[in-house]
Amino acid sequence: MKRIILLFLLFLFSAFIPVSCASSPLIPVTPSEENVLNIFNWSDYIAPEVITAFEEKYNAKINYSTYDSNESLFAKLRGGNPGYDLIVPTGDYVEIMIKLGMLEKLNHDNIPNLKNLDDKFLDYFFDPGNQYSAAYQWGTAGIGYNIKETGGEIDSWTALFDPKFKNQVALVEDLRVVLGLVLIYLGEDPNTTDPAVIEKAKDYLVRQKEVISVFAPDTGQTLLEQGEVDLAVEWSGDIFQVMMDNPDLRYVIPKEGSIVWVDTLAIPKNAPHKELAEKFINFTLEPEISAQISNYVAYATPNKVALEQGLITESDRNNPAIYPPPEVYERLQYLHDIGEATILYDDAWTELKVSLW
Repeated sequence: MKRIILLFLLFLFSAFIPVSCASSPLIPVTPSEENVLNIFNWSDYIAPEVITAFEEKYNAKINYSTYDSNESLFAKLRGGNPGYDLIVPTGDYVEIMIKLGMLEKLNHDNIPNLKNLDDKFLDYFFDPGNQYSAAYQWGTAGIGYNIKETGGEIDSWTALFDPKFKNQVALVEDLRVVLGLVLIYLGEDPNTTDPAVIEKAKDYLVRQKEVISVFAPDTGQTLLEQGEVDLAVEWSGDIFQVMMDNPDLRYVIPKEGSIVWVDTLAIPKNAPHKELAEKFINFTLEPEISAQISNYVAYATPNKVALEQGLITESDRNNPAIYPPPEVYERLQYLHDIGEATILYDDAWTELKVSLW
């Protein structure tokens, strides 16, 4: 909103006093409610200067809060939107939320920068036509480890279950990911709905419970960095962030394969400021802004223009653990919404947790 400058105050005080149309002309005010954007995102998942740049460009105020898992995000919104304008769900949760009517359709006229996305991040299985979401960042689940403690490089999920790492393994607090990775290791489908196969994965973890130190709510990288664990199943970018300050840390996509995911920007149902949220989505899809975010969070950008223009740091762009080559990518699998079978995973997860107590 343009600031209104009162001529007589300019004359008397030689100063500008910002006001809004609905406020007393003598009282400075913050941006109007129409220009407030309420974002609910993962922690440490955006470059702070991007927030500032958007606020300045659109004379807006961003209220920014965070969550540590898709489950937390879903639980917060399941009973109704408490006032968020923008959320960052992973693909399988976009699929679930679309089916439950929890997301607003995007007005593509307000998001022309969708054209900057790589084709493989358009028209996803979980959101055909990108009606409800736009790709934000993508990455993999893998193993972060301290090479001094492991005694050398590792390349397999087998390392997680080595008895020598008793009580030294952190598993990310995400039931579909952890059980999915064990299913991949066992040669099974991470999206299986077969109760016997899900039970098989759970039983395998129970038998290996002595190695498990903690289920970390998006903090495995911190535990690894602080030396509280030797190995951590975590998101790629989270490990790369702590690797910057510790040369002993490594990240690997195990040879058996792993889970690949894409996080998206989406607008929850009944968002108070939908149009401003669409402006923010479009803003993040500008090549320079997209690169700024990826260079900060150390995840892969879905923005083909940012890559083509060399805006991603060379070390990240050439890192096969961030941008896996074709022969690695073909061993990666996406998680899907598995409908009513979700309860089978919930039950298996609960039984696993109980077995550790």
